[in-house]
Amino acid sequence: MTGNQIEGLVGMLATFGLLVLMVLPSVIGILREKRIDRQIREAREGEEGQAHNGKETRKTQKSSDRSTVPSTATWYAEGRRSKKLVNS
Repeated sequence: MTGNQIEGLVGMLATFGLLVLMVLPSVIGILREKRIDRQIREAREGEEGQAHNGKETRKTQKSSDRSTVPSTATWYAEGRRSKKLVNS
């Protein structure tokens, strides 16, 4: 091999190495997400299997079953409205 060929090979290997270093975190992230999705899917299938076997019955929650405690934003807005009425 001549000097130019070796220089070209080194440049090509360096470029390929940089490409691998840039792509590797994305590939690792994709594989991790797929593993997590698979675990979630298996857990859901396990829950459905238990519910279908009659071991566990799940009651659906209606909107009327939820707590009626006002949120902080509602409380703050109520306070502001009352102050406006007093100041008027």
